Amino acid sequence: MNCDEICEKTKEPCQQKECKYWLDYLQDMNCTLVCARQNGALTLREIAARLGVSFVRVKQIEEAALKKIKKKNSESLQNEYYL
Repeated sequence: MNCDEICEKTKEPCQQKECKYWLDYLQDMNCTLVCARQNGALTLREIAARLGVSFVRVKQIEEAALKKIKKKNSESLQNEYYL
């Protein structure tokens, strides 16, 4: 059983701050996986409110992440071409 499943079963928030799914938001048991199951996709404004940062900052993070994904996909396609 994964830690997110244990949190949901015991109704106790996660305390494992080193977990990559940990989120400092007690309403979702400090877990992004629990959040996704309970709420579905969140808007950038909802994410900003939960993290306590501005909408603009969340948008910047999203744009940087998408840029990295596009670059990685582009490099992956180039590597496949040369094989």
